[in-house]
Amino acid sequence: MKQMATKNDSSVSEFILMGLTDQPELQLPLFFLFLLNHTVIVVGNLSLMSLIILNSNLHTPMYFFLFNLSFIDFCYSFVFTPKMLMSFVSEKNIIPFTGCMTQLFFFCFFAHSESWVLTVMAYDRYVAICKPLLYKAIMLPRICCLLMFVSYLIGFASAMVLAGLMIRLNFCNNNIINHYMCDIFPVLRISCSNTYLNELVSTAVVGTAIILCSLIIFISYAMILFNIVHMSSGKGWSKALGTCGSHIITVSFFYGSGLLAYVKPSSAETVGQGKFFSVFYTFLVPMLNPLIYSLRNKDVKVAVKKTIKRITS
Repeated sequence: MKQMATKNDSSVSEFILMGLTDQPELQLPLFFLFLLNHTVIVVGNLSLMSLIILNSNLHTPMYFFLFNLSFIDFCYSFVFTPKMLMSFVSEKNIIPFTGCMTQLFFFCFFAHSESWVLTVMAYDRYVAICKPLLYKAIMLPRICCLLMFVSYLIGFASAMVLAGLMIRLNFCNNNIINHYMCDIFPVLRISCSNTYLNELVSTAVVGTAIILCSLIIFISYAMILFNIVHMSSGKGWSKALGTCGSHIITVSFFYGSGLLAYVKPSSAETVGQGKFFSVFYTFLVPMLNPLIYSLRNKDVKVAVKKTIKRITS
């Protein structure tokens, strides 16, 4: 039937995004809510990046990785937020085919890159706590740059594979995507082509990334916990937990919301749940990251005070 539909119907040149909700009374309140969210994301991540650049005491591997995390979150929010805001004030939320594929590519690129940056940050904390005397020798500037380059490269390669497979599909009369953005599985649902290969590769790419990243993070924190247990000093305990606490919270939010959005039965009843949980990792995580690292970090608080003194003086 799919093959017959492909022959009889011409491929669509644009899609209609259904958005987050179809209730008219919620459109305007949601517009202002997500506009506020976007403002906080932009201001928060730009502020954190500026602090790291302007303060020499933050020129360390840990803050270099945090700078990249903030940069990804900053760019990430521009992939879907402008289109999301337009959906609340326009009658039809139309996106061209090329625009949809571009959005999907950058969404995959930044999401995969962020997962690997978080993994690198876990490794950095492992080296800092378990091998403090060798930390500077292991986390050299060129090694840190290489780790970031590999993270972005994996993100780029994953996005190229996933977006490349989507472009080859045919889309017939059904061009309504039940989502607020061009995500992989909602787009696959409306294709009139055989999507088996796409589903297989998407599951393999996303599953491999989740398993590998989770395994590295788990091993890093298992080693950290083992090291903390053998610490005799209570001060060492609090310092170790303090440096890891912010990262653990960030990882929990990012992977927890991502798993709730994707690891579920692919039935119509769960589409709404998927959209709801997608909001967490697309809007809340980029907003919370700079707040978590600012409020729980003494170095960042000191840097804020120094920067304010410079501006006022």
